[in-house]
Amino acid sequence: MNDTVKFLSLAIAVPEHIITQAEAAEASARLFAGRFQDFRHLASVFNNAGITKRHAARPLSWFDEPHGWQDRMDAYAEVASSLFIEAATKALRQADLQANDIDCVVTVSSTGFTTPSLDAQLAGKMGFRADIERVPVFGLGCAAGVSGFGIASRLAKGKPGKTVLFVTIELCTLAFRLDELTRPNIIATALFGDGAAACVLRNGGHGIAEVESSGEHLFADTLDIMGWKIDDAGFGIVLAQSLPPFAETELGPAVDAILARNGLSRQDIDRFICHPGGTKVLAAMESALSLAPGSLDHERAVISDYGNMSSPTILFVLERAIRAGLPERAAMIAMGPGFSASCVTLRRTA
Repeated sequence: MNDTVKFLSLAIAVPEHIITQAEAAEASARLFAGRFQDFRHLASVFNNAGITKRHAARPLSWFDEPHGWQDRMDAYAEVASSLFIEAATKALRQADLQANDIDCVVTVSSTGFTTPSLDAQLAGKMGFRADIERVPVFGLGCAAGVSGFGIASRLAKGKPGKTVLFVTIELCTLAFRLDELTRPNIIATALFGDGAAACVLRNGGHGIAEVESSGEHLFADTLDIMGWKIDDAGFGIVLAQSLPPFAETELGPAVDAILARNGLSRQDIDRFICHPGGTKVLAAMESALSLAPGSLDHERAVISDYGNMSSPTILFVLERAIRAGLPERAAMIAMGPGFSASCVTLRRTA
């Protein structure tokens, strides 16, 4: 029996509220310029981020007021639930499946949480079976779109015919902090947006692509590069200024090692599909992977339209790559807290 894992469908979803980059820049100047001495120097990040607009869980006016944990998590529960249902329902419809066909659901998010987890809270509305396997994953950050996809594919591989729904949801804007007068907070205000994506994977059958391999690399002594600090008001961004040069130096060897463990090399990859953390990170990734400047065109288009949505962003890029026509072999790559790199390779099946 053919027991390779196939990637059947991919759907994306975003909240209704739209914030243009010009609006974000104006609001940040109004809220921070009089309180943060270096704001004028940092304000150029809004023009240089390559972002035109992003979607947000709440309207722009919501961010004028301080919010604590309850406000933030109430908003997260409401909007994340809506996006989960929208993205998952569209992915199931594309795969010509019903919710009761799903054996396992993997849900990743690092910008909020509920207990019971979202998959349990929405099981009745979705129509999941009582024996569904649920795997909620927190803390992988921007890497989770690729890491979670890899987890879902490995779970699907465990049994012929097993069908796994993978959902990734991030509401990054809910971490906006009026009280954080820091460089990372201002940069985050210029970069991050909200969104969700869902995929269906199955052991055997036919699909868009075969999930050929997956792997990760954890860099030693890099905990300060990216993450959250948590206090009474909510999440606070940890974002090192050194990320682009780190990526340029370290990403290539890490990807080479992941590929080599799976019997592949960089020369076997027809298209790298990368998480667009920002324009400087994209340029660093192109250099690290020996790609011509500007090669990551889908990535730049996604960040322009949506900003950096953390984990779902890579799947927005993959969705564009599918529409453009997947090459014979593609590799999805993302970096995230840890500091880590994740890679999944896909082989076109049609």
